[in-house]
Amino acid sequence: MTPRALLLAVCAAPLLFAAPLLHAQEAAELVSGRAVTSQRGAVACVERRAALVGARVLADGGNAVDAAVAVAFALAVTYPAAGNLGGGGFMLVALADRRTAAIDYRETAPAAADARLFLDAKGRIDRSKSDSGHFTVGVPGTVAGLEAAHRRFGRRPWAELVEPARRLAAEGFEVDAVLGEGLAKNAEAFRRFPASAASFLHADGRPYAVGEHLVQADLANSLRWIEEGGARAFYEGPIATLIAAEMARAGAPMAARDLAAYRPVERSILRARYRDFELLLMPPPSSGGVALAQMLGVLEPFELAKGGAFGADARHKFAETQRRAFADRAQFFGDPDATEVPLARLLSKEHFDELRATIDPQRATPSGQLGPPLTGAEEDSTTHFSVVDADGNAVANTYTIEDSYGSKLVAPGTGFLLNDELHDFNLKPGLTDRAGHVGTAPNVVRPGRRPLSSMTPCIVQRGGRTVLVTDSPGGRSIINTVATVVLAVCEYGLPLEEAVALPRQHHGWFPDVLRVEAGVDAATRADLAKRGHVLEVAKELQGDAHSIACDPTTGTALAVADRRIDGWTAAPAPRPASADAPASGDR
Repeated sequence: MTPRALLLAVCAAPLLFAAPLLHAQEAAELVSGRAVTSQRGAVACVERRAALVGARVLADGGNAVDAAVAVAFALAVTYPAAGNLGGGGFMLVALADRRTAAIDYRETAPAAADARLFLDAKGRIDRSKSDSGHFTVGVPGTVAGLEAAHRRFGRRPWAELVEPARRLAAEGFEVDAVLGEGLAKNAEAFRRFPASAASFLHADGRPYAVGEHLVQADLANSLRWIEEGGARAFYEGPIATLIAAEMARAGAPMAARDLAAYRPVERSILRARYRDFELLLMPPPSSGGVALAQMLGVLEPFELAKGGAFGADARHKFAETQRRAFADRAQFFGDPDATEVPLARLLSKEHFDELRATIDPQRATPSGQLGPPLTGAEEDSTTHFSVVDADGNAVANTYTIEDSYGSKLVAPGTGFLLNDELHDFNLKPGLTDRAGHVGTAPNVVRPGRRPLSSMTPCIVQRGGRTVLVTDSPGGRSIINTVATVVLAVCEYGLPLEEAVALPRQHHGWFPDVLRVEAGVDAATRADLAKRGHVLEVAKELQGDAHSIACDPTTGTALAVADRRIDGWTAAPAPRPASADAPASGDR
């Protein structure tokens, strides 16, 4: 069964669910399933319990930012592969009153880090340092970023939003298939670090299996500190002390001063247009927003819809546009606080026209003809969730600990995994090759720098009202997944269920391969190969774009979970007819 067929098969009526953290009366007030429709707001994310936590906040009068904060903390408990306290990310906020924000809480390099951090004495990449463990850990930004968003936009008390996650950690929950598989796959790595083993393995070293009850006492304690003391407890209080002690023990560069110095940054939101839609996007250090805007700017004059939804001709032009956007990404993108990113030129109509003029409508361009000079597959643990509330406020939040389960390292006493984000910098300056390594100067490790990211949180508006909220995990392929969903909705006018299920493709400049999902039909693949594309049918599905479509006229939100992973949606249940209030004027 294709991903699309599978999604449509399960997106029938929403289901009522009870969950361990919800009392029976609370659970009866929520709806959850693979897709839900609601006029009271909705949440779409990777994990059912976290989705229910967010829906509960909405039902209790919280706004979209409140719900997003609660979901982020809950995912740190129930989805440790990517949900996190020890990582970082980006949050886009678009309020019904037209206020917007782009909050960058990406991790930073410690003050003692430099361009040779991952090299041995002979200048070769030292995999013992770059693959996992202490030397890969960047200064986490998640807790500071969530607090910054809450202080500016939140409505409910901070402690109320952290408390459901703390209860989940303290009371425990049943391990599901996704978590059980992840713990089993990473058990050997966890055994390297005593606190990691204590968090995710039995005393005899066995990983917690599907159906077993997982309690995370140390994590519950960390969440209690955050619940009571806010971000200060993380960056200057007991959590900072525990992290710094573990780093010092291993001789790693991060120190207490790095944690105390961390600050999230609110950046100027990046805006792009496609037909009569406006896209709100993250600027650098996200490469995703700029690359997506470039792709759409190059593709718009092609009028892809005239050829049917993502046929061979459209996929060829899409691949060629991906190739060029990623070549620009490799050459120009980095931390905007440390290097100049020529945004005005990269996003100009003149540049779009130049890129489009180099596309042969019938033949693939060899990637070696594009981008920076060459000198000789990202696995990631990112997750995205989308939230809207009854007033039309929207949040697109994407956060990460980089590889699946991050550095595999838990600092004793903390209970949460730390990121391995520093290897998102270019590992070896000057090494840019056909295998996909990039060593260009803008993204080289420097003290305090934020590594380049492919995360692409995206809010699409029409006439100033939100119509789509989306993003995805997937390393470099994130950008192309989001582009597929956006084109499906904005170019082809597909319903959101079909847009999310549509087979995806990825070209990242190098390696010079067009990777397609198996759902791309054989005839289309043959046509692409005939045009000169080196095709690879992906062994794994590409991303999981948990998305929400909004109808500003009716105030209805359709939340759709991507079935490429066990995604879920949740929303407050409809009020009884007698209690329905008239639609507010700002819908």
